[in-house]
Amino acid sequence: MTVSWTPHRFTGGILALDAANTVVLRFDPEKTFDRFDNPAEIARFADAASGFRATELGGRRLEAQSPAEIAAIVLSIRETTDRLFRHAVSKGALATGDLPGFLQACAKGLAGSRTEIGAPGQPFGDPATPIAFEAALAVSALSLLRDDTVARLRICPNCSWLFVDRSRNSSRLWCDMAVCGNRQKANRYYRRRTAAREVTNV
Repeated sequence: MTVSWTPHRFTGGILALDAANTVVLRFDPEKTFDRFDNPAEIARFADAASGFRATELGGRRLEAQSPAEIAAIVLSIRETTDRLFRHAVSKGALATGDLPGFLQACAKGLAGSRTEIGAPGQPFGDPATPIAFEAALAVSALSLLRDDTVARLRICPNCSWLFVDRSRNSSRLWCDMAVCGNRQKANRYYRRRTAAREVTNV
C-alpha cells in the first residue's frame, strides 16, 4: 500500500514519535495495520519527514537508500520507543525494564553512522550532507529521555498516537485537533442526537 505522507501523519511533534505512530489503531486487533509493512514506505516516510521535521533536524535531509536493509533496525527503534514512552505516559515514569531494549535498538541505529551531531545550531549534524534515517531516528528517540520532554508526552484519546504537548499550559488533548478533535466532537454530537431521539420516541 502506498501512503500519502500528509501533515497529519507527523503530529507526534518529534521524528521518533511520528515513526511510532506509523502503526495505526495499534490496539485494535481487527483494524490495526502497519504503514511500514512495505519497506519502500520507510524511504518515502524519510523523504517526507525531511520536510515536516526540518526544524528538529536542523535542515539536514534524511536518507534511506536501502529501506529493506534497515527495516529491522527501524522497526526495533520504533517498537521499543513506543513501549517505553507509552508506559511513561500511562504510569508517569519510565520503566527501567524497557530501557535496555530501547538503548540497544538505538545503538544499532547509530552503529553504522559516520557523522557528528550536537554542535550548536546543528542538533543532527551538518545540514549540507544527508544523515542515515536509522541514525536520525535513534537520535530523535534518545532525545525523548529528557525530563522536560517526558513530562509533556501525551496519548491521543481518539487514535492512541503518542505526541509531545508543547502548548503553553500543557493542556493539548488531541494529536491533531483538525482530525481527531473534530472526530470526537462529531461522535459526541451524534450520540447526543441519538439519545435525544430515543427519549422522544419513548
